[in-house]
Amino acid sequence: MTPDLPYPGFLASEFPPAKPEDALFHVIPFPLEKTVSYGGGTAKGPAAILQASQQIEAFDGNACPGEHGIATYGQAPCDEDIETALDTVSALTRKVAQSGGIPIVLGGEHTVSFAPVRGLKEAGLDFGVVQFDAHADLRDTYRGSRWSHACVMRRIYELGVPCFQIGIRSLCYTDHAFRQENGIGHLDACELARNDFPENPLPVDFPKDIYITFDVDGFDSSLMPATGTPEPGGLFWHDAIFALDKLVKGRRIIGFDVVELAPQQGLHACDFTAAKLVYTLMGLAAPDTTHG
Repeated sequence: MTPDLPYPGFLASEFPPAKPEDALFHVIPFPLEKTVSYGGGTAKGPAAILQASQQIEAFDGNACPGEHGIATYGQAPCDEDIETALDTVSALTRKVAQSGGIPIVLGGEHTVSFAPVRGLKEAGLDFGVVQFDAHADLRDTYRGSRWSHACVMRRIYELGVPCFQIGIRSLCYTDHAFRQENGIGHLDACELARNDFPENPLPVDFPKDIYITFDVDGFDSSLMPATGTPEPGGLFWHDAIFALDKLVKGRRIIGFDVVELAPQQGLHACDFTAAKLVYTLMGLAAPDTTHG
């Protein structure tokens, strides 16, 4: 167990937990769950990912990204109102970015993604957000809240951060109209089912630095049933990994999150899938990884 933490540090079974000043990767558990609209349980997601990470191999097939140092933080406070909780994590991710680290947020509902994106923006970085998801999350409000998980990409777009969506297969007309009116790029699930993932998926003017937000319901519900709003017709493991490989060519990942895991008893494969996704993204973000 990591000292003073109620859970093990990420992949502490292979790498001794690093001090923040010695780590490239800064793992921030953020178990926010205040606006879920179907199945619950996302508050248990971060701890499940950290527990499952103990079973991951240190070698990811190319290198051992954990050698760059992994610092796992204490659980971000979620007892306050949503905006206060988001403010706390924004300040922390800003500090991480300013020190040269890569923030990694484990959710929690998708609302948590706003905090690290704002923190990176406040750190003065120029970047775009790539979203893997079943849902567009572009509503202005949902069930009376501007901070619903169904509104997170709208709030991010309002920060002036370019966005690109991958795997969407469920959106309301308001979502559709907003992304059409604002030119938000996308490769929806139906298009990906019909065609190969393009070699150069992002627009030519999209920023070279990217932040990745990965809602696990972007995976097909047969692979990832442990999520609050599952949708059929999503990505399978290698679909997602091949897509990520192409996305990062010539680019740099400056941070990422994995959100919306709602662990279910007896389905530890889902926890492990989410944990392995985190480590795969670490490998893609590591400075010694070749991205073309």
